[in-house]
Amino acid sequence: GCPDWPGCYGFNTVPSSEDEIRVAQQAFPDQPIEAGKAWNEMIHRYLAGLLGLIILAIFLTSIRQKRQFPLSFSIALLVIFQAFLGMLTVTLNLQPLIVMGHLLGGFAILSLLTLLRLRLANTSINNNQHKIKVSSIYLLAVPVLVIQIALGGWTSANYAAIVCNEFPICNGDWLANYSLWDALQLPPSAESYQYGVFDTLTRMNIHISHRLWAAITFGYLCFIAISISYRTQSHHIKKLSAVLLVVLIIQVLLGISNVYLQLPLLVAVAHNLVAALLLTTLITLLWFYSRHKQEAV
Repeated sequence: GCPDWPGCYGFNTVPSSEDEIRVAQQAFPDQPIEAGKAWNEMIHRYLAGLLGLIILAIFLTSIRQKRQFPLSFSIALLVIFQAFLGMLTVTLNLQPLIVMGHLLGGFAILSLLTLLRLRLANTSINNNQHKIKVSSIYLLAVPVLVIQIALGGWTSANYAAIVCNEFPICNGDWLANYSLWDALQLPPSAESYQYGVFDTLTRMNIHISHRLWAAITFGYLCFIAISISYRTQSHHIKKLSAVLLVVLIIQVLLGISNVYLQLPLLVAVAHNLVAALLLTTLITLLWFYSRHKQEAV
C-alpha cells in the first residue's frame, strides 16, 4: 500500500490533495497511489503504534510495581523487533521469509500478552509452592500449532493459497510431485515479491505442506483437548477443552472454505483471526490445567 516506511509516500497520512499526490508521484514514479490499499496499511501502522505505547505502559507499570518484569521486558523487546520486521516487509518488497516472520511476531506478542494476563489474574497461587510440570506431550501442542501457523504464513506470503482449487486433493496427481524440500526453499532474489515468484508446482507443494500439517495439528489438538477433559474434574477446564475443539473445527471449515471460494477477503481474515484465537485458547487451557494440578497438590 505504501512504498516507504514509516510514512506513506513521504507523508504521515495517505496523500489526498493534488499537491500531495504530485509530490508523491515525483518521489515514487513507479508506485501509483492506490488509496484503499494505502489506508489499510496506514491504519495498520497507527494501531501498531498504539499497541507499542500500551506495551510501553505495561512495561513501565511492571517496573513500578515490581511485578512480572522479565515477561513484560520480553514483550517490550519483541514489539520493537516486530516494528523492525514491519519496516523490512516494506523495504524488502514483501520478502516471504520476512512476511512470515512478521506474522509470527504478531502471534508471539499476542501469546505473551495472554500469558501475562493469566499470571496477573492468578495472584492467589503462592509462587513458592511446589509445582508439578505439565506433561511434555501436552506442551508439545504449542509448537505443533505454531508450525501450522508458520506454514499458513508461508503459504500466504508466497501467494500459494489459491493454487489448489480442490479438497482434499490438489489438482490431480499432486502426491507424485510432492516435495517438502521444494516447499521450504527460499525464493530466488527479486526486486519485488508481490504476487509471488515461485512456479506453480512449488506453490502447490507449499499449499500441500500446509494441508498435511493441518491434519496432524487437528488430530493432535483433538487428542489434547479430549485427554485433558478426561483427566480433570474441573468444569472450567472441561469447558476450555470444549471451546478448543469448537474453535479448531471452525478453523478447519474456514480453511476448506478458502479453497472452494478461492480466498475471499473476509474468510481469509477470519482464518487468521481464528488461528490467533486457537493459540490463545490452547495457552489458556494449558495454563489452567497446570494451576489445577498445583492446587490439587
